[in-house]
Amino acid sequence: MIIFLFVMLFIFIGLGFSIWTAMGMSSLIYILIQGQYSLRIIVSTLVSGVDNISLVAIPFFILAGEFMNQAGITKKLADFSEYFVGRFKGGLAYVAIVVNVIMAGVSGSAPADASAVSSVLLPTMAEKGYDKEFSASINAAAAVMGPIIPPSIPMIFIGIISNISIGKLFIGGVIPGLMMGAILSFMVYIICRKKDYPIIKKEMNPRMLIKLFRDNFLALIAPLIIIFGVVFGIVTLVEVAILANLYILLISYFVYRSINLKKILEIFSKIASFSASIMIIFAVVGCYQYIVASEQLGEKLSLLIENLNLTRWQFLLLVNIFFLFMGCIMDAIPVMLIFFPVLLPAALNLGIDPVHFGVIVVLNLMIGLLTPPIGALLFLLSKIAKIPFMSLVSNVWPFTVALIIVLILITYIPGLVTFLPGLIF
Repeated sequence: MIIFLFVMLFIFIGLGFSIWTAMGMSSLIYILIQGQYSLRIIVSTLVSGVDNISLVAIPFFILAGEFMNQAGITKKLADFSEYFVGRFKGGLAYVAIVVNVIMAGVSGSAPADASAVSSVLLPTMAEKGYDKEFSASINAAAAVMGPIIPPSIPMIFIGIISNISIGKLFIGGVIPGLMMGAILSFMVYIICRKKDYPIIKKEMNPRMLIKLFRDNFLALIAPLIIIFGVVFGIVTLVEVAILANLYILLISYFVYRSINLKKILEIFSKIASFSASIMIIFAVVGCYQYIVASEQLGEKLSLLIENLNLTRWQFLLLVNIFFLFMGCIMDAIPVMLIFFPVLLPAALNLGIDPVHFGVIVVLNLMIGLLTPPIGALLFLLSKIAKIPFMSLVSNVWPFTVALIIVLILITYIPGLVTFLPGLIF
């Protein structure tokens, strides 16, 4: 009978309903048909779905990224990165990667990073003679690092619904995130060898370097506040998100003087709307997860896997295939919230570290942001770069393959994920 719940969900999505509406309607119909649940369950589970203080951190991390973009800090970081990597062929593509690594340490959201960095770099890349398709592809692929390098909004989701340490999940994403940056840089090197992209020649001297550090030092501290706050447990997750916003707002208003009260109010309004769309999904997921837990789907799946005699590595292979496929046809958030709690018990029974499993699932679904037909980052970049969607799809695949290589490596070498959390915590 539980299969009927998922079938209804996909039917409603296929009919064009929003994710939260499809989940809510399928849950309501299931409860009415079963007849063994009280309708009061709907109200209580909707409330319990958002009854977690850690959820407050999500809008604040998004807000921090928006402040950095609107205050012009993203542009400063691009200039800073350009000094070091702009002298290589395809230098602005390397700049996109470096800036996304830095921005990843603030917002934790791939679409937010893609929007911020692309709006700064794409016009410059076009002016310098870069192909629009290549420029949009590398900006889209580099943004995938955002939810892997801490802080990470998807990892907050994972931690909330599974009681896995969010701090450990954050730190578990550091090495995979840096590996993603390295392999994307390698792909840029391969692709740009035959392209006649300009080399940005800037004078390298101590005076220029000191000026760049003076202009960017305060901006570079923002990611460190978040990372050190989480690692050393000085403040809670919500507190570090608020402190990061306060710091960025203060330096933007009083030091860089690049933001005013009117712009601040506009940013708050924009993020409030986004936060509401996230929270309503969490509320409905609370009802959905109650049904899944009541039907003991996780335990039944664990028993099935045990009967199939799947090894740990075979199970992880199937998980990767499943989430890569789901990332192609659904948005990452509902896939994560629905299926992660179902598959986690089976993973634990096979001896898979929960932090390792969580990072694998997040990376799977973030790669889904680059795969059609959903491909949220592809739609975003095609609009920003003003190029056809399918043209971007045909150009982004080398970067997608590169990220899948990182996924395979962290799947079958668990230490790449678990080493740092084990060392620090």
